Amino acid sequence: MAVDNGDAAAMAVAVTGTRTVAPAKTRVTLATFDLPYITFYYNQKLLLYRLPQGAGDFQDVTARMADALGDALAYFYPLAGRIRQEKGDGGALYVDGEEGAEVVEAAAEGVSVDQLAGEDCGEEAEKLMQQLIPYTGVMNLEGLRRPLLAVQFTKLKDGIAVGCAFNHAVLDGTATWHFMSSWAELCRGAAAPSALPIHNRAMARSVRVGLTLPASAEAHEKTDPNGPKKPLVARVFSFPEPVVARIKAAANAALPPGAKPFSAFQSLGAHIWRSVSRARELGPADITVFAVFADCRSRLDPPVPATYFGNLIQAVFTGVPAGMLLGGPPELAAGMLQKAIGEHDAAAVTRRLDEYEAAPKLFHYSDAGPNCVAVGSSPRFRVYDVDFGFGRPERVRSGGNNKFDGMVYLYPGRGGDSGGIDVELALQPEPMQRLEKDEEFLQVAAA
Repeated sequence: MAVDNGDAAAMAVAVTGTRTVAPAKTRVTLATFDLPYITFYYNQKLLLYRLPQGAGDFQDVTARMADALGDALAYFYPLAGRIRQEKGDGGALYVDGEEGAEVVEAAAEGVSVDQLAGEDCGEEAEKLMQQLIPYTGVMNLEGLRRPLLAVQFTKLKDGIAVGCAFNHAVLDGTATWHFMSSWAELCRGAAAPSALPIHNRAMARSVRVGLTLPASAEAHEKTDPNGPKKPLVARVFSFPEPVVARIKAAANAALPPGAKPFSAFQSLGAHIWRSVSRARELGPADITVFAVFADCRSRLDPPVPATYFGNLIQAVFTGVPAGMLLGGPPELAAGMLQKAIGEHDAAAVTRRLDEYEAAPKLFHYSDAGPNCVAVGSSPRFRVYDVDFGFGRPERVRSGGNNKFDGMVYLYPGRGGDSGGIDVELALQPEPMQRLEKDEEFLQVAAA
């Protein structure tokens, strides 16, 4: 057969076959960065919105949001799949399929936005908020059978609650808020997200690691050497920009000339660590640990783009006897955090990956160590910019999953307070009662 293009010279070229080329199937093998979170729980986020006049009724709003969610999943397609395991015991895990996300509609029409988003949010409101987010108590392991994303739209008296549950074995905080902002963009009418996700996980780590999974979440929890989880209470402490600035100034006050200054995160982290250790009434020899889940996108060599979609975090630990932590000045704790975070470079990241690949492990919360304070979110995430077309959220919160004694989520100040930080903290009841009365922690004099 000749190529018919009107050129006699082309008769010398014979077509020997034709075929249709289609994109590769949307299969994403989980990287080493992802695997430690398979026995954590779905990450839960709650966004509370007022519905202004002209936004439409609840059904109109949720229909638009659901349509935009479908569009968003075309770009963030791993969230529409399920976790699979290659055949054979200890096979590699991957995400495959297009089964989609789960969307639930609910109503709590007797509850106002202010009851949930106000500064005086009490125990009853905290309990109610947990009912506004799906998949409470569901382990990421369940992604073998359940959707990797679940969304609950709840009709409130004067607004809407958007509760989301993300399988943490598929994405981290940076990727979560990339998805949320992109979904909101599409809901506002954008033709495509302004920043497209990158799904090539080999950019982060090309090694394929097999895992022997437990029979169930319950079976894994029974292997925790520290037994069942203790009762916790969660509270939000708001630190306005002037207070954050004062805490930062106190940490930097005694630094020698030329020393690297402490950041707002390091200063506030040290402040929280010291205050929680005081509230726990630790003895001088009791070891207390601070952990921060550090984003490794910029730490790798070469760096990975910010739009990489997956997990690229590692827990960075530092520990000290409580007597030294509380007996020393604020700059001691801030300096320990600065040193630990600064030393977690590309070589340190690679060593941690090598260690895990040599001996893969299914983690428990208690593996963080005794008397831990752990930070699992960042005030740099632009959570209050997630606008679906009816304004900014009134409050952004985390759900009850992945909260253990000392777990901290940091958010930018409510309402876009530039430089302000909200501290969402979970503690056992008695230490929390002491913390709520600690004027040094609350910075009453600085407010």
